[in-house]
Amino acid sequence: MRTKLVSGAVGLGLLLALPVLAHHSFAAEYDTTKPVTLKGKFTKMDWVNPHSQVYFTVTDADGKTHEWRAETPPPNGLYRSGWRKNMLKEGDEITVQGYMAKDGDYIMWSQSVTFSDGSKLTLNSPPPGLEKKE
Repeated sequence: MRTKLVSGAVGLGLLLALPVLAHHSFAAEYDTTKPVTLKGKFTKMDWVNPHSQVYFTVTDADGKTHEWRAETPPPNGLYRSGWRKNMLKEGDEITVQGYMAKDGDYIMWSQSVTFSDGSKLTLNSPPPGLEKKE
C-alpha cells in the first residue's frame, strides 16, 4: 500500500511539473544583442498558452520566402494590450520588431507589430485610442 501511495505522489508531482518544465525563459531562447525588424505577410496566429505565436512569410533579397514565427505573451496579455483575434487577416502586410532566436531558426520574440495602415501594437501597450495623452 505504501509503495502505491509513494508511486502515486511521484506521478502526480511529475504531472504538475510538466507545464513548468515546458515553459522557458527569454534569455534561454532569444538574444538581446540581435534585434531584428522584418516585413512580411501575415499567415496565421495561434492564441495559446504559455505564449501565443504570430506566423508570417518574409521574402529575402534573393526572392526566397521564409516562414517566420514570432512568439508573444499569452492570449490574456495580448488581449489586455489591445490585441484582438480578428485584427489580422491572412495576407496582411505587417512589420514585426523583436529579437532573434539564439539557435538561428526563423523564430523571434516579438516586441511590436506594425500594420499596413501604420498603426502599431507593442507588447503590453494600451489599446488604440486609449494611449496616454501628453
